Amino acid sequence: MAQPAGSEVRRRFRLRVRGTVQGVGFRPFVYRLARKMRLSGYVLNDSAGVLIEIEGLDADDFSKELRTQAPPLARIDAVDLLELAPVGDNRFEILDSLAGRSATRIGADAAICEECQRELNDPGSRFFGYPFVNCTQCGPRFTITCALPYDRAQTSMASFSMCGACAADYDDPENRRFHAEPIACPDCGPRLSHPVAELAARLEGGAIIALKGVGGFHLLCDARNDAAIDLLRLRKARDQKPFAVMVRDIPAARQIAQLTDAEEELLTSAASPIVLVEALAGQLSNRIAPSLRRIGLILAYAPAHFLLFDELARFSPVYPPALVATSANPRGEPLIADNMDAELRLSAVADLIVTHDRDIIMRADDSVMQVIDGAPAFLRRARGFVPEPIDLGEDGPSVIATGADLKNTLCVTRGSEAFLSQHVGGLDNRETIRFQLEAAVHLCSILDVKLEFAACDLHPDFRSVRMAESFGLPVVRVQHHLAHIAAVAAEHRLAGSVLGLALDGYGFGTDGSSWGGEMLAVERHGWRRLGSLMQLPLPGGDRAAREPWRMGVAALQAAGRIDLALSLVPAHCGMAQLTAMFSRGVRPPVTSSLGRLFDAAAAISGTRLVQTYEGQAAMEFEALVRAPRCLPGGYAIKNGVLDFRPLILRLTETGSGAADAADLFHGTLIAGLAAWAAKGATNLGSQQVALSGGCMTNRVLAAGLAQALRQHGLKPYLPRLAPANDGGVALGQAAYARQVIMNKHASALESPTCA
Repeated sequence: MAQPAGSEVRRRFRLRVRGTVQGVGFRPFVYRLARKMRLSGYVLNDSAGVLIEIEGLDADDFSKELRTQAPPLARIDAVDLLELAPVGDNRFEILDSLAGRSATRIGADAAICEECQRELNDPGSRFFGYPFVNCTQCGPRFTITCALPYDRAQTSMASFSMCGACAADYDDPENRRFHAEPIACPDCGPRLSHPVAELAARLEGGAIIALKGVGGFHLLCDARNDAAIDLLRLRKARDQKPFAVMVRDIPAARQIAQLTDAEEELLTSAASPIVLVEALAGQLSNRIAPSLRRIGLILAYAPAHFLLFDELARFSPVYPPALVATSANPRGEPLIADNMDAELRLSAVADLIVTHDRDIIMRADDSVMQVIDGAPAFLRRARGFVPEPIDLGEDGPSVIATGADLKNTLCVTRGSEAFLSQHVGGLDNRETIRFQLEAAVHLCSILDVKLEFAACDLHPDFRSVRMAESFGLPVVRVQHHLAHIAAVAAEHRLAGSVLGLALDGYGFGTDGSSWGGEMLAVERHGWRRLGSLMQLPLPGGDRAAREPWRMGVAALQAAGRIDLALSLVPAHCGMAQLTAMFSRGVRPPVTSSLGRLFDAAAAISGTRLVQTYEGQAAMEFEALVRAPRCLPGGYAIKNGVLDFRPLILRLTETGSGAADAADLFHGTLIAGLAAWAAKGATNLGSQQVALSGGCMTNRVLAAGLAQALRQHGLKPYLPRLAPANDGGVALGQAAYARQVIMNKHASALESPTCA
């Protein structure tokens, strides 16, 4: 179309936008932006993301505005720009979605936004007091979606027909609920099975309630009621493991915990995770987190939560109302998300079961995070973050990795992205194994990916290994601690040689023994073990992980002072037999595990002899730390082996109690590991040090070691996008397997062939 004489030149561009750009209000944002800039053209969703054509006098400025003003939940990974010939259209439209094999993704579930909160409390709004209010900037996504494209028909909202008012909002590009797939109101949407006022009254009276939420059921009770918490522990068979606590908002959180700016930012994020924070003394029941200084704190994130806390404020004489909010997963099984399942399996736990009629397609626990070395770190990655991808930096084959048997997660790669599943759990029961398969099928469905390879652990008997073998794909087996380090290298996209310290409780080593304190060199074309912690006896095998006193005896035996065992550790069933076994020269299996060294130190210091949950001894020992300090001569390094026997012997002489022992142990451990890494880095010729494994969830150790490595002139890298514990193993398996596959492919291409 010819331009009028003297006018500026109209230009037309096609923009291909990739990332999290569907279901987050991106098309109406583009529509409003184009109209504001007086541009014509169209926007639509398709299998690759969002496709835009714009035309006008300011068309060349549109791309910049697109990036800087995108909706809060959008994540733009790439914008491809192509200039076209102007066509002379004079309006901007939102067109229907195009089908096809998907290369886009759905977003994670998001906490209720400020606008929806305002409507929730506005008597003049049709959403007043409605527990399922949402818009394009908040609400469920991952947990209600069956498959792509992310349209209402593919979600559990398909069975709810929109009323006239909701349909009008849904079809209006100027409305923030334009194509908000879970849109609903009291006239047409889901309903709670019980009035919120009844829930508040029952909780104030000491009851335990099972409340269906976004990703599954929570078990709730008053966080100041000792009797209610004790009863919940009894019914749930959860003796001492800490519970999370939910409060309404940040002002309430400040009344029960000491918060840093970084912790407040995490708590108030759209993901709304549980965050480990320092508890203020005397504000909550001491039954919530026995023998620990920190509690897991979470803010209300669903409309029903806010309604419940507002009702509780009317009942409770104490400010702020605070609730224990723990996942409803009896006997270590997966989170319960189905109404009938809840009625069947929670009736013996909860005094009241509160359901709703919006189905949860894919259950997801609350994510758990903490701030380590000044930045967020995961303990559990689930609701609010899944299925957001991790950018691997380069395209590669599609791999499914089946993770570890503890804290299991799955990982699927597509193109240059890795997608970690939500937390699955320990694969030690039938329900969790069934959930693992359910999560794998769902993840592949929402990614619309064709798998080419599987990756798994090296252990011959892991259930996760059997799952990988069941896919009928070529399988790449990745050693456990290599996977820990590969995960860190992948998320930070580290090139060249990387020194890795993998520090955890257990991993099957290439020699068939129990590893857990490893120094590895990881390079593009392979890896090798450079050293380990000095091996300790592992009396009783797996029992040693449940009974730290066994590791205390084993460490004393290794230090040549088995005679101290009976006097240092109180008499315990099996103690005399174990010391007699060592005295007769019987040798059990050995381990290089730092986790078991923690157990030994905790036992010798008198902190914990028997564990009621995984990691209890180490967590309680960490909670005692006041000011870590190093014992001169407390460790030795020889031929790549780091030996803490001098420290163990010193702990037997600590006269000022367990807290002094905790300071000495953590300080010496940090110094020894840093010196060990410095030697390894010099020999490898690299400054890059990746730190991972379950022991890196110890905040004192992780932050102290990172700082000590910097003082040695090294560059430490901690896990940020995946957990340091076994919840991040699947990412490392997938990333390393892809590298092996691509290296083999490249070698095949470079090899000469015979004519």
